[in-house]
Amino acid sequence: MKTHFELNEVTKKLPKHLHKFVVKQPYDEYTAQNQAVWRYVMRMNVDYLSRVAHESYVDGLQKTGISVESIPHMEGMNRILKEIGWAAVSVDGFIPPNAFMEFQAYNVLVIASDMRTIDHIEYTPAPDIIHEAAGHAPIIANPEYAEYLRRFGEIGSKAISSAKDYEMYEAIRLLSILKENPNSSQKEINEAQEKVEWLQNNMGELSEMAQIRNLHWWTVEYGLIGTLDDPKIYGAGLLSSIGESKWCMKDEVKKIPYTLDAANVSFDITKPQPQLFVTPNFAHLSLVLEQYANTMGIRTGGLKGVQKLIDSKNLGTIELSTGIQVSGIFTNVIQDEKNRPIYIQTTGPTALANRDKELIGHGIEYHAEGFGSPIGKLKGINIPIEHMSPRDLEAYGIYEGKQVSLEFEGGVKVAGEVITGTRDLRGRIQLVSFKNCTVTHGDKMLFHPDWGIYDMAVGVEIKAAYSGPADVNSFEDLGKVSETKTHKINYSDSERELYKLYTEVREMRESNSTSEEKISAVFQQLQTKFSNDWLLPLELLELAVEKEYEIKNELKAYLENLKSNQSYTTLIENGLHLLPQLQA
Repeated sequence: MKTHFELNEVTKKLPKHLHKFVVKQPYDEYTAQNQAVWRYVMRMNVDYLSRVAHESYVDGLQKTGISVESIPHMEGMNRILKEIGWAAVSVDGFIPPNAFMEFQAYNVLVIASDMRTIDHIEYTPAPDIIHEAAGHAPIIANPEYAEYLRRFGEIGSKAISSAKDYEMYEAIRLLSILKENPNSSQKEINEAQEKVEWLQNNMGELSEMAQIRNLHWWTVEYGLIGTLDDPKIYGAGLLSSIGESKWCMKDEVKKIPYTLDAANVSFDITKPQPQLFVTPNFAHLSLVLEQYANTMGIRTGGLKGVQKLIDSKNLGTIELSTGIQVSGIFTNVIQDEKNRPIYIQTTGPTALANRDKELIGHGIEYHAEGFGSPIGKLKGINIPIEHMSPRDLEAYGIYEGKQVSLEFEGGVKVAGEVITGTRDLRGRIQLVSFKNCTVTHGDKMLFHPDWGIYDMAVGVEIKAAYSGPADVNSFEDLGKVSETKTHKINYSDSERELYKLYTEVREMRESNSTSEEKISAVFQQLQTKFSNDWLLPLELLELAVEKEYEIKNELKAYLENLKSNQSYTTLIENGLHLLPQLQA
C-alpha cells in the first residue's frame, strides 16, 4: 500500500479514511527563529517543569526522542515512539474531533506541524508542534496514561456529535489560524472571535462529543494530578505553555477534584482557564471515562440513542439485539406510547454489517436510497423472531416462498413474500428479505412493493447507537478535511534578514565556532536594524557567558534596557535565569 507518509508497525494499522488528514511535515519551512523559539520554550520547560510536572515528563522527553535543541523530525520521533507502541503523524492544525479520537484509538498522536511565532511564545490558541510533541508525547511514556489515552480515543471516536459541533470545530479552527498568522487583520480576528463566542453561548444541550471533548480538555489538555494542595501538571496544554504552566499553580486558579461532573464544564480555548481539575492518579481517569461511557449511546442504545443520531445529521450506526448493524444517516424513528423505538429509517447510502464487517450484498450501492426496519416483537407471539428455531419459523409461516403478514407490537405491519433469511454464525436470524412487500404504520406507507426488495433487520431492541460506520470500509470518504487551510506566513525582506542572523548564531553554537568578533558583528546589526528583537540577544549572551567574552556585560546591559518593554520583561528575565553564571 502506497501512502504519502511513512508507515511503520503502528501507522500501517490506520484505516485508509484517516490518511487524508496526514500531511508532510514542512520541516524546511521552519525558520531559524522558529528553531530558537522551540529551544527557548523547551529550555524553560525542562527547567521549570522538572519541579512542577508529573514525574513522567522529563523521562518521557528522552524516551520519545524529543530534543531541547531543535524541532523534532516526525520520522525520528516515530522510530523512537514505536518502541513504546505508539507513532506520530503530522496534520494541518485542528482536525475533526472524531478523526482526532480515532487516531488516538490506534495509538497514533496527531501532531500539528505548524510552529508558533515569537509573538505567541508563551501561549498559542492554535495547535502547534510544541504543544503536540513536547506536551502530549512525553507523558505517553507512562504505560497507564498511554492506555487511558488509547481507550479515550476508542470511546471518544464513537461519541455522537450535534450538527452544531462541526460548526464550532470550523469556527475554532479559523480563529486559531487567524490568531497565529501575523498577517491577519484585526477585523478578521474580531469577526472570528465573535462567531466562536456566539456558538459557545448557543450550543444548546451538550452532545456526547461536546461532553467527551470537555473530559479530554480537563484531563489530556489541562489536567493536574496529585492532591488539591500540591498538584503536578500532566496536561499537554499546560506542559507546552510557559505562561499557563506558571499561572495554573497560583491560588486564584481554582483546583477541583476530577469527577464525571467535568463533562458538563465547557471551556474557552482562547482564554486562560479559571479552574482546573485534579485527578489523584491516572487510574482514576480511566474510572471516570468508563462512568461517562456508560451514559453514551454506544452502551445504552434505545430511543434516545437513535434520536441523538438523527439530531447529529451525520453518519452513525445502530446495533440491534441480534448483532446486526445499520450504518447511515438516520432521519426518522417511530416510537410507541412507552417511548420505545418501533421503526428506524435512514436516508441515502446505508450499509448493513455484523461484528463490524459488512454483510455481503448489503453495502451502500445496494442500499443507496436508505433503509428502514421495524424493531420489537411480533404481536401476540412470545418468541422474538431472533430466537425462533427453523421449526418455529415454519410454524409461523416465515419461510422461503411463503406469503406472510407480520404485525409488530408497535403497530408496524410487514406483508410480502419471503425470499430468504440471513443468519449469524450462532444461527440467530438477522435479516429477512421480501418481495412484493408493503410496510405500513397506521395509514402511513413505509415501504411500497414498487420500490424493490424489502430487507427487514431483525431485533427486539436497539442495543447501541454511535457515531461513524460499523465497517470503516463501507463508506469511501469518511470524515471531511476542512477547506480552511493554515495560512503560509509571508515574511518581509527585513524578517528574512533577521532570520539569517538567527541561522548564523545557531551555526556558531552547533559547530562550536564562536568568537567574540562574530558575536559583536551580529550584535551590531541587531542594535541598528532589529532593536525590538529580544531572543537573539539572549542567545548571544548565552554564548558570550559560556566563553567568558567581555561583550557579555554589554549584552546584559542591552537586555536589561529591553526589559523596559513590558511585552518582553518576563521573557527576558526567564531567559537570564537560565544562565546561572550571571547569578554568581
